[in-house]
Amino acid sequence: MLFNSLGFIVFLAVVLTLYYTPLLNWTGKKLMLLLASYVFYGLWNPPLILLLWISTMVDWTAGNQLAKEERPRVRKLWLLLSLVVNLGFLAFFKYGDFLLENFTAMANGIGWDFKARPMDIILPMGISFYTFQTMSYTIDIYKRKTQPARTFLDFALYVTFFPQLVAGPIVRAKDLVTQFYEAKKANAQQFLWGLFLLTLGLFQKVVLADTLLASTSDTVFGAKNALNFWDAWSGTLAFSGQIFFDFAGYSTCAIGIALMLGIVLPDNFMYPYASIGFSDLWKRWHISLSTWLRDYLYIPLGGNRHGITRMYVALMLTMLLGGLWHGAAWTFVVWGALHGLYLVGERLLKKVITIKINVFNGILLALLTYTLVNFSWVFFRARTFETAKTMVASMFYMHGDGAKVLGTFDIVKVFTVIGLLFICHWVMRSTSLKAVSLKTKPLALGLVWGIMFFLIAISQSGGEQFIYFQF
Repeated sequence: MLFNSLGFIVFLAVVLTLYYTPLLNWTGKKLMLLLASYVFYGLWNPPLILLLWISTMVDWTAGNQLAKEERPRVRKLWLLLSLVVNLGFLAFFKYGDFLLENFTAMANGIGWDFKARPMDIILPMGISFYTFQTMSYTIDIYKRKTQPARTFLDFALYVTFFPQLVAGPIVRAKDLVTQFYEAKKANAQQFLWGLFLLTLGLFQKVVLADTLLASTSDTVFGAKNALNFWDAWSGTLAFSGQIFFDFAGYSTCAIGIALMLGIVLPDNFMYPYASIGFSDLWKRWHISLSTWLRDYLYIPLGGNRHGITRMYVALMLTMLLGGLWHGAAWTFVVWGALHGLYLVGERLLKKVITIKINVFNGILLALLTYTLVNFSWVFFRARTFETAKTMVASMFYMHGDGAKVLGTFDIVKVFTVIGLLFICHWVMRSTSLKAVSLKTKPLALGLVWGIMFFLIAISQSGGEQFIYFQF
């Protein structure tokens, strides 16, 4: 079920009505939310709910055993069970065909005539997100950083909570499952703010991502020939805006919906396109994933505790695996490798250059960071290396007057939207939407809300699914 569909609006209205009815106690409301979450997920493909059940049962059992077991060897075995089940599901469903294709290519490359039929595995929605979320639960219990959920119902709801089930934020148990211990109810201010965030998230997705930018991005990256300089940059910038508005839009919707239930989810984006450098970028982009990778991959690999060389290796491995997390294709690995190189290069430069950031050089550095981000987005969006190579060459004007696939209006539209996006991120980089709203007159805030609602209603979006559903 998509947030940007009429069916979801009806679904949410029913959930809120049942949630706030006095006929249900807190346990009854949690049971209702759990059932609603299964309905929300199962409408895509009901049999895939079985994966959620298995993951829930395995991690609930493993977590309880880890909490009471004292023998180190046995504790490691319980943790291993959790990791094998979760990563096994992820490896099979997300990377099964990818691994088979690469094995076939390698076998044929060494002279072994091997052919394999594609398994055509269905990718379960959100498997990358809920797998990482449940893994963090057992790992944190293993490290004695958190306690098991008090009841199976609390844990099952933590795994399947529908606002953030499919595309995050990836929430730690200590931040979410503990909120289920006591009855939650949004006050009027929280409910209205949650509804405003839901509207803002839908505006980002429906109006900005789908209506204004998606078609330009699809046209450019779907071109068969080399493009001219302006078309190539317009398509790349369009995708950079599209993926931000699409993913940040989903996270904003999720945070807003949860808040309408009285439950707080963490921010997942903090105006990343005004980042000054790539360390700053990964503190602002997909925050729940970047902190997960830091805590459960980068630090266990050694982090910055074992010398510079080990640190750079850990950093590169983390970003490579982070790229592969996004998709089963080598183009995603290259995307991760580029960000790893950016981070390593930035740290090397900081050792020899000290810059005191002010408004002028800050904007220039933010623009440089954003420009380099756009080159990495080419590999994220392109389906093949040939497409990516041609696109990058066109962006460097290496094809001269290449094919023209966009009209002047499309180019002006993209540069206007992206220009406003960058300015907005720069202005907001040191504050928050909530802080700004508290300084804004209610009449002005209501006017903005009304305009967003109107534009959502008249937009030509066809209810496209969110980009990150495929990850």
